[in-house]
Formats: sequence, C-alpha cells, structure tokens
Amino acid sequence: MPVRRNATLLAPALAAVILLNAGCGGENDADPGAGSPASTATPHGYVEGATEAAEQQSRLLLGDPETGDTRVLDLITGKVHDTARGPGATALTTDGRFGYFHGTDGTRVLDSGAWTVDHGDHVHYYRAKIRETGELPGGTGTSVRGDAGVTVVTTAGGKASVYPRAELEKDSVGTPARLPGTYAGPVVPYAEHLVALTGGSGGPARIAVLDRSGKRVAGPEAECEDPRGDAVTRRGVVLGCADGALLVHEDDGAFTAERIPYGEDVPREERAAAFRHRPGSSTLTAPAGKDAVWVLDVTQGSWTRVETGPVVAANTAGEGSPLVVLESDGALHGYDISAGKETTVTEPLVKDLPQAASDGTATPVIEVDRSRAYLNDPSGRRVYEIDYNDGLRVARTFDLDVRPVLMAETGR
Repeated sequence: MPVRRNATLLAPALAAVILLNAGCGGENDADPGAGSPASTATPHGYVEGATEAAEQQSRLLLGDPETGDTRVLDLITGKVHDTARGPGATALTTDGRFGYFHGTDGTRVLDSGAWTVDHGDHVHYYRAKIRETGELPGGTGTSVRGDAGVTVVTTAGGKASVYPRAELEKDSVGTPARLPGTYAGPVVPYAEHLVALTGGSGGPARIAVLDRSGKRVAGPEAECEDPRGDAVTRRGVVLGCADGALLVHEDDGAFTAERIPYGEDVPREERAAAFRHRPGSSTLTAPAGKDAVWVLDVTQGSWTRVETGPVVAANTAGEGSPLVVLESDGALHGYDISAGKETTVTEPLVKDLPQAASDGTATPVIEVDRSRAYLNDPSGRRVYEIDYNDGLRVARTFDLDVRPVLMAETGR
C-alpha cells in the first residue's frame, strides 16, 4: 500500500534528525550497541532495541471488547500487526507509547513500539517491536497517566501507585511505590512532579503538587469544585472544574495555578468533563452537552462554545485548524472555531452508531496528529485517515479483520 502522506517530508526530516542528533550529542556517553566506540553519542531518549526515525512513527492501537481481538495499525507502512487477545477491555487510553486496555479486573499494557521524545526545541522519533508488557491492577474506574519517567495508576477509590517507566520499557510492570492518602481524581505526572487533587468530599478539591515519592512540595493554593477531566499541554496541566478549568504550570521549579473560567454559569451536564487534543497542542476540546463543543485555548486562557449537531466525538489540531466533529448522522463536520460556523461536511462515514456514550457502549473517537485525523468505524471494520486541512478529505481507508471499537494513536 503506498503511503504518500510522508514521502515529501522524508528528505528534510532526515536532515533535521542528523542536526538534532548532533545537538544532543553530549547527553549520553556511548552507544549501547555492541562494539560501538565510546565517542559515539546515543540520541537522547533512546532505549535499547529502538531505532531512531526521521519522522513521527504513528501507530493505531485497536480493540474489540466483545471478542478480545486487538491489532496495531502501522500508519507509516500500512501494515496491520496481530497481538494477543485480551477479552473484557471497556476502554483504551495511551501515554503516547503504551496502550492501556482497561477492564473490570485490571489493565492490560501493550507496548506499541512507537514514541516521540520532545525536548521543546527539537524532537526524536523512535520505533521498536510491539510487545506485551503485563497487567496493572485496578478495575473499573481506574485511571492511568504517564510520562517519560513514571506511570501513575489511580483507582476509583482514589488510591495511587507510581510505577517506574524504565520497567515498562523492559516488558515488566515492576514494583510500584504507593502514595499516601487518597485523591479526588487521577494523579498526573508533570515536570518531574505529580499534580493531584485532595479532598473533594463534600467540598471543593485542592491542588497538591507532590514529588515522585508522594511528598508534598510548595505549590499553589487553589481549589477545584467538582473536578472532571484532565490534560497535559505545553502550557501545563489542565484540570476541569465546575467554573471552567485550572491550569497548573511549572516555571524554574515553581508551580502556579491559573483559573480559566467559563465566564457564565454552565449546567453540570454541559461542562467539559473529558478533554481531547493533539499532543503538543494547547487547544482542547470537550462536548458541551449534546449539541455543542467546548474549545479551550489554553494559551489565550479562553473558552469558545461551538454550536453543532448532535455530538458523538470531537477533536482539533489547534493553531488555526478546524474543529472536527463526528455527529449522529455518521458524517464528519468541520467548523471554523473563531466564527463558530460549519465549513464542510463529508458523506456519512460511520454507520450503526451507539445511541450515547452514557449507555456503556464505546463510541468512535477522532485522533489527531500534525497532518491527519483518524476515525474508527466499528461496524464497517475500518479506519479512515482524514486530511483535515483539505476539506476533511478521506486520504486513506484501512480495512480490518476486527471491529475497531476502541482506538488510540501512539508515536506522537
């Protein structure tokens, strides 16, 4: 299958990798390969068995909860990789490399073998073999948040455990360090610390900044009533609250909290409760009830409510890109965020949509990277690749032998 989306980027990207490797030359002393000279620098972020690439190595993790079938779709080669079956998964999340298939009794961890190391002024792209890693404890309601150093598992009851990322990279979940106390939401790794919410029972939750052993460090005095939803952006950690959002930001070791209010009273059922965005972007999306989408511009500190049709899924690449919404007609609709106007619509792409996410059935999702969006069609056993900068044109269609009810993109 020809893969046209990356062909024109390869030469300049390869040159960039050569320059970036030179820029990171002093970060490690030797290449881990057998017989390599000690003077050869290892690209920063490298792990044993990986290959550095000239471009982002995007892959899609796919799963069918009913049969337990899972697949990994390599978006560079177009090849679909089989993986072990894992029945019972009801949700799928990712930290950019590892996929977490959440079940009623535990969370299966799958190493997608694709990731990006972002240094702010440059990035490194890696690819490696797809591997089963193990299973994390925790049943329904358990959340997993991770970064390059740690993976944090927070149970529905608010207990949190910190797992070393290096162990996951060696195909083992390792032995966790358990954090003291309980928390009012997922504990989020950020800036070599942990951002958490404490309290919340009968009153607002309070921001807590912890070191990675769970010890509280100096942090902002801020409250978040009815916390729901979180996201990590270049600007900091965004936490959804009753009156809008809190942005927790680190600068030279000091943490601050900035409130980003809706500017109006918003009924609970219309508040942002689950954010989606392009990794690296500071523009977040979330359903605003049944027929609208919130767009949060973290950089500007502002919310925009875009009136749409009945929302099934939404996302945006940010930075002037359209808001992409899957609506109940099965078509993708593009909206100009600043104007709040619909600009384009596709033919129906997804059939037999679930009635609502609240009925316990997983709904399709829209994953977005720097050049494409991806939409899963479970009943049609396919995934669409969408060029969101070209009128939501369907660039590629991937036919599958499983129902991709669950989908998450890695390598970003």
